[in-house]
Amino acid sequence: MRSMDTFFPIDEVQEMLEEIASKIPKEVYKDLNKGIALLPDAKLHPKSDPSEALYILGEYTSNRTGRQIIIYYGSFAKTMPGISKHRLYRSLQKTLHHEFVHHLEGLAGEYDLEVVDKANLMRYQERIRNKNQKGAL
Repeated sequence: MRSMDTFFPIDEVQEMLEEIASKIPKEVYKDLNKGIALLPDAKLHPKSDPSEALYILGEYTSNRTGRQIIIYYGSFAKTMPGISKHRLYRSLQKTLHHEFVHHLEGLAGEYDLEVVDKANLMRYQERIRNKNQKGAL
């Protein structure tokens, strides 16, 4: 068992991510010309509050140069210290699948998951507001 202040090495996380990605049907990769990247960074959401950091675990990008899924190793390390290998695998799997839904919806001109993501962000912001209001009392 890992201690609470340690995390898996990035190469081990890369291996897990590659295994997860290998199980996804090739058709789902259509037009994902820049592939899947595991970056060492921890990425804070632009609307993150200092009292409760909101890290981005993964994101789907689409621009003139192409389409790509980015997974942020540092964000996983910051938010999941001491996690078991099984739980990390499941979290990586959930994140990668989430980003593939963004990819497929983007290809289809649909954006339902973006609406869900925005609703989740609004719940986070409401929780922060409520917490700050209670602290001000």
